[in-house]
Amino acid sequence: MPYFIYKVHAPLKNLEKVAQHASFKEASKTVKELRETLAVGATIRMIFAENELQAEDLLSQVRKPEPMVGDDY
Repeated sequence: MPYFIYKVHAPLKNLEKVAQHASFKEASKTVKELRETLAVGATIRMIFAENELQAEDLLSQVRKPEPMVGDDY
């Protein structure tokens, strides 16, 4: 499965595919380079998925925050 790299534009969270790599090492290098030149109001996200449709679906899902447990307050 490939690694997809997206630029997420705030506040509407529009997704813009930037790159796709077969290995984590290549994808990680690209993400680091893109984050150095990042515009205000955007973020760079990398996702491991079977295809582009699944990647966009995973990035669009709203995740609930995990409950705080123990002494991690």
